Amino acid sequence: MAFDALFLRCLTGELRRELTGAKIEKIHQPARGTVVLTGKGERRWNLLIGGSSGAPRIHFTNEEFEKPQEPPMFCMLLRKHLTGARVLEVTQPVTDRVLLLRLSAPGMFGEGEERGLAVELIGHAANVILTDAEGVITDCLYRSGSAEDKRAVQPGMRYRLPPMQDKRDPLALSDGEIAEICAGFEPGRPLDKCVLTSFLGISPLVAREMAYRAEGGDLTTELIRLRDAVNAGGGPCLVSDPEGAPFDFSYIPIFQYGASYGLTKYDTYSELLDAFYARKDAQERRRQRSGEVRRAVTTARNRVARRLASQRQELLNTENRDWLRECGDIITANIYSMRKGQRELAAQDFYAEDGGMRRIPLDPLKTPQQNAAKYYKDYNRAKSAAAHLTERIAQGESELEYLDSVLEETDRAETERDLLEIRAELESTGYLRAPKQNRRPKRQPVQPMRFKSSAGLLIRAGRNNTQNDSLTLKESGKTDLWFHASKLHGSHVILSCEGGTPDPASVREAAAIAAYYSQGRGSAKVPVDVTEVRQIKKPSGGRPGTVIYHTYRTLMAEPDEGLVEKLRIK
Repeated sequence: MAFDALFLRCLTGELRRELTGAKIEKIHQPARGTVVLTGKGERRWNLLIGGSSGAPRIHFTNEEFEKPQEPPMFCMLLRKHLTGARVLEVTQPVTDRVLLLRLSAPGMFGEGEERGLAVELIGHAANVILTDAEGVITDCLYRSGSAEDKRAVQPGMRYRLPPMQDKRDPLALSDGEIAEICAGFEPGRPLDKCVLTSFLGISPLVAREMAYRAEGGDLTTELIRLRDAVNAGGGPCLVSDPEGAPFDFSYIPIFQYGASYGLTKYDTYSELLDAFYARKDAQERRRQRSGEVRRAVTTARNRVARRLASQRQELLNTENRDWLRECGDIITANIYSMRKGQRELAAQDFYAEDGGMRRIPLDPLKTPQQNAAKYYKDYNRAKSAAAHLTERIAQGESELEYLDSVLEETDRAETERDLLEIRAELESTGYLRAPKQNRRPKRQPVQPMRFKSSAGLLIRAGRNNTQNDSLTLKESGKTDLWFHASKLHGSHVILSCEGGTPDPASVREAAAIAAYYSQGRGSAKVPVDVTEVRQIKKPSGGRPGTVIYHTYRTLMAEPDEGLVEKLRIK
């Protein structure tokens, strides 16, 4: 991806137009490496800084972020110093992935107090550094180095820009200077490597693009065109793979991937970055938030799976119990001819179809009667064990099914509140230890997901097993339609029929929602069972989310994300 210094140069002009003179009204930190500033200039905007997916960036965003219940310390610090501040200047020093915001913040007695915000977009993680008017670091998102380091990033130390690389700034070069540098390239060395080592601010993607274009022309000409394009603001371009998914982006059209890759131009760089990162960031935030819950459930699931495997082997070992009883019967039938001290009995096997001989091991320290009693005792023990193990295995399979469903709903969790609901469910079922009552955060119960069909009917979908139970068994009418992916974990989906017969389109849409919020989301088609709510029963002692039904029909539904988002009630 080409979030290089030249991309930032193009983006800086866009940011400068919106930010200069604007006032910062709100600040929050939805993830460890992401800060969002909300403000207003000519229009209201949300400025995303950083990025939780390991892709540092800065841009305006339309994405809605869930605010954590307790803001991190760095967020509180930014709120203290920057709430109400006005942006005086936005600059990019030379050709580097650093953006500097100069701000005027309200002081203790109301007068303006100058502050600086340095946004470094270098390496795997971005850094956001707050400084005072003298350039001394107040604090930062990531601290690094020590007092002995030349460029330590620590509170109380003076902020210094990253060291410059020994390369030339292509934006400041004349046509002749670019030609002179290109003429000095080592013969036979790949052109993209030559470009990377000679010019500042160019990413590997753009270097490859220059080399690709130069195959049918001249590298000097292509670099001059690149310089002129960046100085003119460039053009936001998104590259899509053959399946239509976002693949790459740049400030110039990218042709190196071939005709099977699509190219979409955007009006602004912020729209481009929002389109590229929205889904990736949402998935990353879910992964980070669900870590503790997923680990606890996975540990419990693996423990249950190991216990089940052991119990199934034990049950397998009891399958020869009838042979034990038969041995007792044969010993009893031949007891008159046996004596103590025998190690084996060879007698006619009246249980065998051919009436052959059976050799039965004996304990020489036991009498014939005691040997027969031992075989009967082992038989009765195996018989009892088989009944007990069969019951325990059924319970274990039910528990395993439940834990699999919790893992699946953890994957589907869309917000932190969804995960808190799942955690509460695990606490109530004993898989997680509940925090002390005085430290338990207060939270409002999460409502089911709500959708409106094309005909205007309400569709609701449970977010977790506990909510599935409540939605289906307590909050729905008996004649409402109930949808669930057949033989797969997923949400209970209710189509409110309002006492009438729903239209076919609403039924198809509700089935599509059930398919999307199920374990089969990645499939082209998912079988979805449909029945009236009155047909749904809760089994005695059933775990959360477990129901039974016998009268139903099955539809084939497509888990269409676009349709789901179109029908969602915001």
